Amino acid sequence: MNQSRFRGWNESVWRGCVTLLRAVFWSGSSRWTGGGPVKSALAGKLDGGKVGSSFVAQRWKLAARRPTVGQLQQPGPRRKMARRCGRATSRFTHEIEKCPIKISICAVWMCFCLIFPSAAEAGLYSASDQVILLSKENAAQVLVNSSAAFVVEFYASWCGHCVAFSPVYKSLARDIKEWKPAVDLVAIDCADRANMKVCTDFGITGYPTIKFFHAYSKPGATGQPIRGFHRDVMWLRHKIIDKLETHEEPWPPACPPLEPTSQAELDSFFETNNVQHLALIFEESGSYVGREVTLDLLQFEDIAVRRVQSTEEALVTKLGVTEFPSCYLYYPGGNFTRLKVNIEARHFYSYALQRLPGVVRSGKPPPVIKDVHINSTEEPWRLFNKSRVYMGDLESALHYSLRMELSAHPVFRGQTLTALKMYISVLVKYFPGRPILMNLLKNVETWLKQSDEEISYDAFREILDNKAQSPDAALPDGVRWVGCQSSQPHLRRYPCGMWTLFHVLTVQAKNTGSRDSQEVLNAMRNYVHHFFGCRPCAEHFENMAKESMTEVNTLTSAVLWLWSRHNRVNNRLAGALSEDPDFPKIQWPSPEMCPSCHMVRDNGEHRWNYEKVLSFLLSYFSSSSIVTDYLESESQILEKQRQKHVMQQQALETHERKAREAVDSISQPPPSEPAMQEEEEEEEEGPQDEVLADMEEEGREAAMMEAKPTPWSKPEMNEGLGRRRTGKPSIVGMRMRELPQDIVDLDSFVNQHYKVTALEMAAARVKQRSLQRKEEQEPRLVFRLGIELDAGVGMVGLQPIDANFKQRKQLQKRELTGRYFEEEAEFNQKGHWMMSVFSIGFSKLDISLCVILYFLSCMCLLAMYLYFKNCLRLRRVKVALP
Repeated sequence: MNQSRFRGWNESVWRGCVTLLRAVFWSGSSRWTGGGPVKSALAGKLDGGKVGSSFVAQRWKLAARRPTVGQLQQPGPRRKMARRCGRATSRFTHEIEKCPIKISICAVWMCFCLIFPSAAEAGLYSASDQVILLSKENAAQVLVNSSAAFVVEFYASWCGHCVAFSPVYKSLARDIKEWKPAVDLVAIDCADRANMKVCTDFGITGYPTIKFFHAYSKPGATGQPIRGFHRDVMWLRHKIIDKLETHEEPWPPACPPLEPTSQAELDSFFETNNVQHLALIFEESGSYVGREVTLDLLQFEDIAVRRVQSTEEALVTKLGVTEFPSCYLYYPGGNFTRLKVNIEARHFYSYALQRLPGVVRSGKPPPVIKDVHINSTEEPWRLFNKSRVYMGDLESALHYSLRMELSAHPVFRGQTLTALKMYISVLVKYFPGRPILMNLLKNVETWLKQSDEEISYDAFREILDNKAQSPDAALPDGVRWVGCQSSQPHLRRYPCGMWTLFHVLTVQAKNTGSRDSQEVLNAMRNYVHHFFGCRPCAEHFENMAKESMTEVNTLTSAVLWLWSRHNRVNNRLAGALSEDPDFPKIQWPSPEMCPSCHMVRDNGEHRWNYEKVLSFLLSYFSSSSIVTDYLESESQILEKQRQKHVMQQQALETHERKAREAVDSISQPPPSEPAMQEEEEEEEEGPQDEVLADMEEEGREAAMMEAKPTPWSKPEMNEGLGRRRTGKPSIVGMRMRELPQDIVDLDSFVNQHYKVTALEMAAARVKQRSLQRKEEQEPRLVFRLGIELDAGVGMVGLQPIDANFKQRKQLQKRELTGRYFEEEAEFNQKGHWMMSVFSIGFSKLDISLCVILYFLSCMCLLAMYLYFKNCLRLRRVKVALP
């Protein structure tokens, strides 16, 4: 919560507590007359220093000045007022008198619940503030036996002074961020019940309290208090340096020496230190600039900083120093040169020294300085001007945002849909894009306004890709980074493009005179909150927005707010793994880009010239300053979009055609069955050419095939109980009687015999017809192989063929067809009731008969066994004993 809201909450809590306690203390109980022990105890707690806030003491003094019950019982105007009050609140007073102790306890407990809210709601710091949050769990791990020194703030979230001091402490954390790991900042909320024991162990009696803990502190150490602190970052910074200089042994290993250097040390410096640059800060004896710059360069390699006091006459005379402070670069052999900066101050020294050739942050590879090079993505390096904004970065950011990042949300509804509409609306109003892109964004905005309460990303993507083929409307597909290029594909790029896009939108809103000062900022905030893929980044941005975005009330303040928060993020991410060594994160704009934007106060502290910064931002992000290099022409973009639509349509048609072919192949009969039908028709019409073949050879083949039955073809039905298509299997030399179809295992037949049957029947058809014609020409008694299943077991045998065989065969086929369809219908209704054994089916009745017969046989055998056993027993000879 921001400071103003927290102050209002604090005032309301105390007013409520005082009013509630006053009602309890003024109850008519004689045991609590005059305030009693509760008021005295609370007064002693507050006045005794247990709560060291003047705000608390003032509120309690105001409450203590109220008249007590004993005073109200005195004669005079006060007693009359009490009587009037008693008549007005007689029922309430009577109820309080019934149980004053319980009500008093409840009142005090309610006050403490209001005063000490949960840490999640009342904490003054978060992870994005670069302050280590201390708790009961990590207190010993952080402070005890650590290689770094710590500055710890013990605060209470309800304390008004703590709330007012929190922005100063956050600024201090950002200011000395480069001093890690020599010294770090810590904070702990003592108002949290879980942390109260930790604060008590460190001897905390008032808030806020700041203590300094040396490196390698032992268990039980309570730290050194920093007394009389002010709400000034520079004063706190100097106090930390004083504590470091008086640090006891062992010295923090990461902290460089802070004492002044001498000529004797410099003579042997490069023999004992392997660095390329040595910076000498000449200053007066009471100056802190040299020590601050030394700590600012702590995280950088290949450079060392030493301070030289003005009293070191040998060095001052040798280098010809006349100004204090001033910075000189000292090299082996006694060579030196003065460091050129705009202003002789700490900030300018640190910035210039960090960007010397060869100076890199610890653990970072040196930057690649080349005009043309190939990065890891094998894309050619695009030369660009660092002082300009490129439209390629803006369009690439839009492409990734709309086509990639939003695709993670299949459906937009509620707050996400509102955030999307706000984002598109701001783009339509203030994005300085090309006509084809603006036409597309307008189409998207119109479609979103007409949409329902819920839309899918697929529908949004169709509008985004211009599936309706609106004229002169397209969003360039793909990314083409220019100013946001990086040395590695996972660095900069999209985050850089989004920051640039948001800066351009705020400046365009300022230049066009928008009526809503927070329109762009709210759209940004909602987009980052709901859609930005980096969730910790979104959380940090939301924390910054909650902290101070409510103070933005003009378009100018909106531009400056976004710029200051961008610099805060750069400060937090400087030195992180996400920092590109070719593009280090700095406080932007740099002194080279905008010298007039940087100033110093009378005490030498750096400050921004906000008027110059605003002028620079309005010029840098202006639509007239955006460069259109490396962009595809609008005609090329439209042609690519048209080709993309044609390819998608062709792919869709191909897919539909394949689907239709698959459906047709399922609905059409197998190719072997029409051929079999045609062969049957040819068989009825007359003999074919193959009838004239050698009869003797066919007779021998017929004899060989005589005992081998041909597998049956599967009968098929169309929709319902339609026409059945079947072939006429035969064996050369004999005609086989149709097998009843109700005992055929259809599934087993389809899987095992369908293809084999089709091939065998097609091969045997010719011989069958020729042999049939030969038999008709020479009438004689012919035997055929009969395969039929009667009631139970199938009987295989030979049956004679008479003259009326063909007619009986047709009648039998009709009978079998009817039986087949009746059994098929019963099969569909009752489920599977057939089984397959060696490709010959047995019905349920057959199996039942077999079981019954088996059972009867067993019973007969048992009866015979018992009968013969009884007979043998009767015939046994009995031997009489003498």
